[in-house]
Amino acid sequence: MKERLDRMRSRYMTINEQLSDPEITQNLEKLKALSKEQSELEKTVSVYETYLETEQTIKDLTDLMQEDDEEIRDMAETELQEAKHTLTELENTLKTLLVPKDPNDDKDVIVEIRGAAGGDEANIFAGDLYRMYMRYAEQHNWKIALLNEEEGASGGFSQVEFTVSGDHVYALLKYESGAHRVQRVPQTESQGRIHTSTATVLVLPEAEDIDVDIDKNDLRIDTYRSSGKGGQSVNTTDSAVRITHIPTGIVSSSQDGRSQHENKATAMRVLRARVQDKIRQEQIAQEDEARRTKIGTGDRSEKIRTYNYPQNRITDHRIGFTIQQLDRVMEGKLDPIIDALLAEEEKRKLAGAETSLG
Repeated sequence: MKERLDRMRSRYMTINEQLSDPEITQNLEKLKALSKEQSELEKTVSVYETYLETEQTIKDLTDLMQEDDEEIRDMAETELQEAKHTLTELENTLKTLLVPKDPNDDKDVIVEIRGAAGGDEANIFAGDLYRMYMRYAEQHNWKIALLNEEEGASGGFSQVEFTVSGDHVYALLKYESGAHRVQRVPQTESQGRIHTSTATVLVLPEAEDIDVDIDKNDLRIDTYRSSGKGGQSVNTTDSAVRITHIPTGIVSSSQDGRSQHENKATAMRVLRARVQDKIRQEQIAQEDEARRTKIGTGDRSEKIRTYNYPQNRITDHRIGFTIQQLDRVMEGKLDPIIDALLAEEEKRKLAGAETSLG
């Protein structure tokens, strides 16, 4: 691990030199790339340099322990214990900093929510989840843009798709993919009985052209008339667009845009993210270590969470985390759950890391 840290430190010093080169400062793309890399390395290198300084302090104090003067030896022994404690803390910090970061963590996302088992109540719950994520986004100063919606007959959505843009969006929302189960008395229930329904959530990091190459010849594009609540036609022209990626069978559609061109662009944006996600899931399936440390598969069918309204309880089944704050969570106060998921994933990754820097 020290060799890796030494390489990072050397690279950081090289970047600093390059950033003062007039030729580099005139190349905006190169300047931006180097500045980003410098920022990513800065904290780890700073901690490592403190670690090296503390190591040297321990060596110096160990030498002082050999002095004849008892007062000097006592002083050195006290400072030596403090330095060793500091070194252990710095080592733990470095291990955390060296945990591999998900390259998608800084990306914006496309979120899709569908009403699943439970009929009208599932669609209503899908709408509740949509509002929950909207409020969570507002608290983080993120921007939400609606891409596509299919309203349920009794409210909510049979399907709704939207983008979330801002800082570290995927890093915080990536664990939301899966089946969300709700236990409550539905609005449509006259006998007051508790029902169980589900809605599914899919969170995809937004793909760029350089992330995934899609051949236009592999696409089938269909147009149709937009439909509204209950399926009634709301447009007299074929402005809605459905795109099928023939090699994978992945389908994306959009009908909320003002024109066929706008809907095509939106559908393509979602399709690109879905194709990239399929490729990513296939890669994860081939990487034992990634699968072992990952909290969830991100599969839509994986039951991840239960929302129990009568007991005001919410449980994340992947890590056995439960809090009696369902009312707050539905108002967008998701941080306790997401923080617990982040901490558990970091713990699992650290468990596979080296135990010593030596």
